Amino acid sequence: MTEVIILDRGTEPYAETHREMQAKIAQLKQGERAEIWLVQHPPVFTQGQAGKAEHILNPGHIPVIQSDRGGQVTYHGPGQVILYTLIPLKHFALNVRSLVTLLENLVIHRLHRDGISACARADAPGVYVDHQKIASLGLRIRHGVSYHGLAVNVSMDLEPFSRINPCGYEGLQVTQLVDWVQEVSPAQVADDLSRNLKDQLLDLARHRMASEAQ
Repeated sequence: MTEVIILDRGTEPYAETHREMQAKIAQLKQGERAEIWLVQHPPVFTQGQAGKAEHILNPGHIPVIQSDRGGQVTYHGPGQVILYTLIPLKHFALNVRSLVTLLENLVIHRLHRDGISACARADAPGVYVDHQKIASLGLRIRHGVSYHGLAVNVSMDLEPFSRINPCGYEGLQVTQLVDWVQEVSPAQVADDLSRNLKDQLLDLARHRMASEAQ
């Protein structure tokens, strides 16, 4: 039976979440269960597998942690909504490209609800508003299961982004939802995104099973 579970982990150190994600892969790789983890991290820079040290300009007191996700360096901190997407891709008829598109569109449609015009870029995964990045993506696939996921800037201190080349792009400007709408909370955005993603994953699984039954 297909399940999509939403888990709110609250505020948790990045290393702890990372360790728990890696451990969860073995439980999900053979099954029909996906998990969406909602979390916020204390301030941390994370460096992707292929990350280059020169993109970390001046970390100061904020720790830099090596990650096994794709992509370059990014920043996580309070007020940023993170959805970690632990999904056995085959069961939900997904591959890496379609999952990236699904997550980008998830954010784009949520922003459109607030009257914000947002878009994705073929050359740089993520979501952009007026050429400024508002959401980042970083994924890893292991045993057919995706992990890591999506980070959306909602209401946070953006200064640490100036200490890096965000996602490896020199001079890339970042923005957040609170700069575009007056009334917004990380909790509401997290709830909206996770429920929408759950519904879409269940639809994908139903369509796959119906197609196979024909």
